[in-house]
Amino acid sequence: MKILFSIQGTGNGHISRARILAKYLKEHAVDVTYLISGREREKLFDMEVFGDFMHRKGLTFVTKNGKIDYVSTFLENSLFGFYRDIRALSLAEYDLVITDFEPVTAWAGKLQGKPVLGIGHQYAFGENTPLAGESMMAKWIMRNFAPVTNAIGLHWHPYSDNVLPPIIDTTLRATGNSDLIVVYLPFENQQQVSAVLNQLPHYRFVQYSPELENGEQGNVSLRKTSYQAFKQDLAGAKAVICNSGFELISECLHLGKPILTKPLNGQMEQHSNALALEQLNYATVIDKITTTKVGDWLDVAKQNEAKPLPNVAKHIVEWLLKGDWQQHQQLGEGLWARETGA
Repeated sequence: MKILFSIQGTGNGHISRARILAKYLKEHAVDVTYLISGREREKLFDMEVFGDFMHRKGLTFVTKNGKIDYVSTFLENSLFGFYRDIRALSLAEYDLVITDFEPVTAWAGKLQGKPVLGIGHQYAFGENTPLAGESMMAKWIMRNFAPVTNAIGLHWHPYSDNVLPPIIDTTLRATGNSDLIVVYLPFENQQQVSAVLNQLPHYRFVQYSPELENGEQGNVSLRKTSYQAFKQDLAGAKAVICNSGFELISECLHLGKPILTKPLNGQMEQHSNALALEQLNYATVIDKITTTKVGDWLDVAKQNEAKPLPNVAKHIVEWLLKGDWQQHQQLGEGLWARETGA
């Protein structure tokens, strides 16, 4: 079997999921080529697992100070270049295209009549999934950004029969009782975040962002995003402050870390995630990063009960290799039973 696996590079959640799936795909006699779009190639890091991957510009959203900047988004994206990349990508040699919300391959598959399997969080947004911050435009983008033939969604609750638990590295284990608070707010103004944290001198923070260089600023350790270092700090963290992306919060739930989360303004997916977290009583949601909001939460934050997740990636790969990509109900039922301990 020959697979083209494409990944949306905006943010790190899509890539984190793909790393784990790539690990299990490598264990089988399957030929996989990876394609990544949505971020400049030179800004990608820790990509060894994907080998000699292809890269396209694709489409992405531009953010500024915790909000989507729609003007910059329009100016940064070239629809002509996007269409040219779709037309130039031949899928003739592949038996299957897998996409984690990556639009170039999804649209190429649609135009060339190739089966395209979507695996990702965005494919969990069916009629029963909590929605917030939605608009007609946001719903249209969610449906049409990366169209697929069949879809496997990932979420924290089985909102429909095509929804599986999150894909994470299930070898992650909480370590020690550190007083360190991990802060990952990549869509916010990093200087403003540091200033807020500096006003809480009784707490010790490590702040990660692609924009930062390693250094110290009072009670805040500044760190440039690094896969291994971040995982190590996360495992030992007392608590986590983050935007409302899917992957990191899934890891926090698996480890039992208290979560304070602020959704990216204007982004339906993150507002919907925040609503689901509130409904499930999994996290505390705020609308703005301020000293008062962060301090009040830290004063009462307690270690949560860990919610260990099953090895979803391993089971998806085994299911993929059977070749019946339309039959997913039994897969979902089995994984949710493992997640609940049944």
